[in-house]
Amino acid sequence: MNDSHCHFFSRKFFASLGRGLAGTDPETAEETALQRLGWEPPGTAEELSDRWAGELDRHGVGRAALIASVPGDAESVARAIRRHPGRFVGFFMVDPTASDAAADAAAAIDDGLRAICLFPALHRYALQDRAVRPLFEVAAARPGTAVFVHCGVLSIGARQKLGLPNRFDPRLANPLDLQPLAAGFPSVPIIVPHFGAGFFREALMIADSCGNLVIDTSSSNAWMRYYPGLTLRAVLEQALAVVGPERLIFGSDSSFFPRGWVREVYQIQTAALDKIGVSAAVKEQMFDRNFERLFPETR
Repeated sequence: MNDSHCHFFSRKFFASLGRGLAGTDPETAEETALQRLGWEPPGTAEELSDRWAGELDRHGVGRAALIASVPGDAESVARAIRRHPGRFVGFFMVDPTASDAAADAAAAIDDGLRAICLFPALHRYALQDRAVRPLFEVAAARPGTAVFVHCGVLSIGARQKLGLPNRFDPRLANPLDLQPLAAGFPSVPIIVPHFGAGFFREALMIADSCGNLVIDTSSSNAWMRYYPGLTLRAVLEQALAVVGPERLIFGSDSSFFPRGWVREVYQIQTAALDKIGVSAAVKEQMFDRNFERLFPETR
């Protein structure tokens, strides 16, 4: 089993959260955020990498994607990858509206990372913005690079727990807006997490017409509450019918310690698949082989 969606909450991530808190000393922003959250300090990137490797061992997970969860933190994940090169695949967040976004993305990929992560609702830009296309050009010029695009509803638990304001705009994160990019860059895998996070129909529509779009199954998928009566079994059954098992990829959305890897997400998804009656081969594709195809150990 592999996991396509784990957040790498580095010291820089917690410092970024802490700086958003009123009255916080920038010098102690990381410590302040961690104290208020009640979470364990990550330590250095190498120490956090070791901890994730041990956590995956404990749960029988082979490889995992680690996501740098604030812009400008690609180096933390790059260090984690260098520590355990056969174990982790590096993803990193980019705000396309930053003046050096494309250059920074190219440098991160050249340093061994494998996926550019876009959060349009978080950074408040449209996917049609002319600043987005250069990032797809960077990915297309480096075969084996994917683009991860968070669509739909966005909830960042750490921000909620700290009482930080929610200024996310899901109107900017409709999977339908990916169509020109998916069609224009057919060699670039585009990963949409959480079944589109509320834009389930739209995610299926784009995936049906663009063969390079991959749907990530991660997290609790709490967006289902917006669809009366919808169950995870029904979501998986419909996704399998429209997209097929070749473009569904398992993710847990694990993030912080001491919680660690969220095994419950895996258990709930496998139970739903068992109720559908899928074969062992389909499960193997979703939980293992699709990850290996997208992110082989060497490229």
